[in-house]
Amino acid sequence: MLLGSQLRRLREARGITREAAGYSIRASESKISRMELGRVSFKTRDVEDLLTLYGITDEAERQSLLSLAREANVAGWWHSYSDVLPNWFPTYVGLEGAATLIRVYEVQFVHGLLQTEEYARAVVRRGMKGASAGDVERRVALRLERQKYLLSDNAPEFHIVLDEAALRRPYGDREVMRGQLQHLIDVSERPNVRLQVMPFSFGGHSGESGAFTILSFPESDLSDVVYLEQLTSALYLDKREDVAQYEQALKELQQDSPGPDESRDVLRGLLQLS
Repeated sequence: MLLGSQLRRLREARGITREAAGYSIRASESKISRMELGRVSFKTRDVEDLLTLYGITDEAERQSLLSLAREANVAGWWHSYSDVLPNWFPTYVGLEGAATLIRVYEVQFVHGLLQTEEYARAVVRRGMKGASAGDVERRVALRLERQKYLLSDNAPEFHIVLDEAALRRPYGDREVMRGQLQHLIDVSERPNVRLQVMPFSFGGHSGESGAFTILSFPESDLSDVVYLEQLTSALYLDKREDVAQYEQALKELQQDSPGPDESRDVLRGLLQLS
């Protein structure tokens, strides 16, 4: 995505159309569009030809961008789990691992980055009916591996609003749910985590369209991305007007929900009742 955005900036600065850029590398206009969105892999030869077309002759600048192209083609650690993942999800895992701010509204279940191993196993079994025990365990292992980023030295800011429904809907037995609630209380104390609970008592709210995630990145060239998961696919929205609407919805959810301290009290209350 970073390389694609820089190539787009260079092309636009020279006033070159996507059609002309595509012609220069023996490709279509749509391929240039996909390259600039970071949706396809990069051939070093294509990047070299585009840089020449865009008038980039400084060797240091060329090598910097070519180095990005090589990095973009290296498979991430999560690709080893591709056999148990839907084809749209590896993209999300890569984006999640590159984000410095992750903002979430979740209504169905506890977000994957905050799930205990037992709770995750119950969720995966429910979502992968008929899967082998081995495939279930591999999916759980991926989820636990993703969580390491949230606890690392360069951990992202993680802001989440959990609907009360996600906390009351049981996955696993009573002890699994008690363990999950206690884990949420514990992890909410981390300095990079802001956890709020949207209570049933509030009534209707701005999250009426369902769960969503907003990913923000350190590079100024990269726009925020909204991730929307569906039953058989996922949407990645990066148009400014689309992102702005989801940001406003999350802002209202945060304003209307109890703050982090009060939300911990809600979690403690649910733990006592469980």
